[in-house]
Amino acid sequence: MADAKSDPLPEPDRLEGAPHPRETQALFGHSAQEAEFLAAFTTGRLHHAWMLTGPKGTGKATLAWRLARFLLATPDDDGGMFAPPPPDTLDIPPSHPVARRLLQLAEPRNFLLRRGPNDKETALSQVISVDEVRKMKSFFALSAADGGRRTAIIDSLDEMNTASANALLKLLEEPPANVTLFLVAHQPARLLPTIRSRCRELRLTPLGPQDLADALTQAGGEVAPEDRAALAELSAGSVGEAFRMTNLDGLKLYAAIIRLFATLPRMDRPQAIALAEIAGARGAAETFDLMVTLIDLCLSRLARHGASGRPVPEAAPGEAALLARLAPNPTAARAWADLAQTLSSRARRGKAVNLDPAALLMDMLLKVDETAGSLAQR
Repeated sequence: MADAKSDPLPEPDRLEGAPHPRETQALFGHSAQEAEFLAAFTTGRLHHAWMLTGPKGTGKATLAWRLARFLLATPDDDGGMFAPPPPDTLDIPPSHPVARRLLQLAEPRNFLLRRGPNDKETALSQVISVDEVRKMKSFFALSAADGGRRTAIIDSLDEMNTASANALLKLLEEPPANVTLFLVAHQPARLLPTIRSRCRELRLTPLGPQDLADALTQAGGEVAPEDRAALAELSAGSVGEAFRMTNLDGLKLYAAIIRLFATLPRMDRPQAIALAEIAGARGAAETFDLMVTLIDLCLSRLARHGASGRPVPEAAPGEAALLARLAPNPTAARAWADLAQTLSSRARRGKAVNLDPAALLMDMLLKVDETAGSLAQR
């Protein structure tokens, strides 16, 4: 395995500014999934491959490391008179030697499969290459020093290309003895059906406001009690997305977008220019990306409101009234949904050709104003 300390490239499975999943001790909101795995372990029905699925940022990688830590640190039950009672928790103390070795990427019985450097070793590869999968297969071809359990964490399956996915499939079809694989998958429907069929699935669901706030606090973020519901709504229960929003004042930006959209169909130009200037400021690339996400989110919420006719939980002051006014029916819902798709494509193309972020965002806001004006005339 690569040693994170000797690798000058960033870790591909770490959210910038947040602890790595292996550094996270507690997992919030997924007690049922933990109980399911523990039951399989204690009854001797432990599957050789577990696919951890669910929305991105809900704790799948944290659970993978937690499960690997548990398996490697828990001794086998030899059935003897003095055997310890079956474990009733996945908790392993941070002081345990296995926990310390995993933290340092120095546990010889665990393999971490993730994106490696590109051919020139100047940046991270965009995919998990077949060579990385071959390294894992070679790792398991060697006998464990103590003959005990071994684990592998694949983070994530979504980053595999066809060649690496096929190489992994061969390993799943003929799993090595005493090896348990934990495969993180954000969009399992896009994976090879043959891979999915050889894994037991643990599906993680979006976190509620309290669990999200607790997980965010553990990751070093902070959220005021009065903001928990709004953050859970805008982040869709994803800790990763909530962390990004808190670091970049996402709730304030969304509130500013709602205030601007409240002036539609005659958009307040000074407000629009002010938002565009924030996105176009030097060194504000992450803020621009977040603003694009928030505009898309607002348009999607408009579409959902118009299609269902039911109010969505308010994520900013005045949002409920705005949604009711701009998306009163399914016709408006279709218009906002179409615009969301159009603007998303325009943003990707504009970023790819290095268009000025402020000009690109202003163009998006003008398109929103144009759509609101068209709907008002119907």
